[in-house]
Amino acid sequence: MRATQVRPTGTERTFGEDEIIVTKTDLRGVLTYANDVFLRISALTEDEAIGQPHSLIRHPDMPRAVFKLLWDTLKERKELFAYVVNLASDGAHYWVLAHVTPSFDAHGKVVGYHSSRRKPETAAVAAASDLYGKLRAEERRHSSSPAALDASWRMLQQTLADRGQTYEQFVWELTNGVPS
Repeated sequence: MRATQVRPTGTERTFGEDEIIVTKTDLRGVLTYANDVFLRISALTEDEAIGQPHSLIRHPDMPRAVFKLLWDTLKERKELFAYVVNLASDGAHYWVLAHVTPSFDAHGKVVGYHSSRRKPETAAVAAASDLYGKLRAEERRHSSSPAALDASWRMLQQTLADRGQTYEQFVWELTNGVPS
């Protein structure tokens, strides 16, 4: 199954505030572990999820620039907190506050990635959705994927600069309701 074959239905799915979605991937982003909350919310079985790229749940409303930021941060061996809208295999969508980290072996070598996701606050989702909508609109103005990514990336960087924030500070403000 590929996320591009699933069409969003507009149905939003949520999960409990006491639940955590957990996945692990290899260095290429291929799922090696998925907990029961992930499987339930994404409407996937373990057999459908394990061995597939994590992008299996990529929602078309997620701007490319946020994924660029994610991969750039992980390449630096750093963690990232991000608001993400995902697409379940049945077309439902669900928002998460994701914490993505590199996984290291005993020698300090990155061997994969670990992501824990919590249920985000409604106001944070609204603010992230507003920014992401603007970024996706900018992407749609360009005919090639590289040009779309470049334009979205520039817009994200400019938006954050105008706010006097990094993406991390933007997420912190949305999560905690106070400027960092």
